[in-house]
Amino acid sequence: MNKKILFTGAVFGLLGIVFGAFGAHGLKALISVDAIQSFETGVRYQMYHAILLLIVGYSTYLESKIKNGVFYLVLFGIILFSGYIYSLATNDLTSFDFKRIAFITPLGGLLLILSWVVLLIGIVRHKINENKKA
Repeated sequence: MNKKILFTGAVFGLLGIVFGAFGAHGLKALISVDAIQSFETGVRYQMYHAILLLIVGYSTYLESKIKNGVFYLVLFGIILFSGYIYSLATNDLTSFDFKRIAFITPLGGLLLILSWVVLLIGIVRHKINENKKA
């Protein structure tokens, strides 16, 4: 499981750099300043959560059940949140109107928030279990 988490974190980090460069250079002349800023928000959240996955993957502190929960919440959260922000920001460049399915972005954001909640629960539970052993 750790290898999968680390691999996914590294892929999301790599893609975050690629998307960030593409947004800053490739899209500059094609979409509005507001759309570029939205695109950058997607990149920023993707990078934050790529780093989170790397930390979780290397952690020996967390139980595998917690790691698994954080992994899947972040995976689907990034796909839905950042993925749809990228789609909405570049909406004018496609024939599909992504604004019709914009509700998916907050769902992805909720999954990202829940990943942090699960992480927090894992940290608190670990501390409680340590106190019971002492």
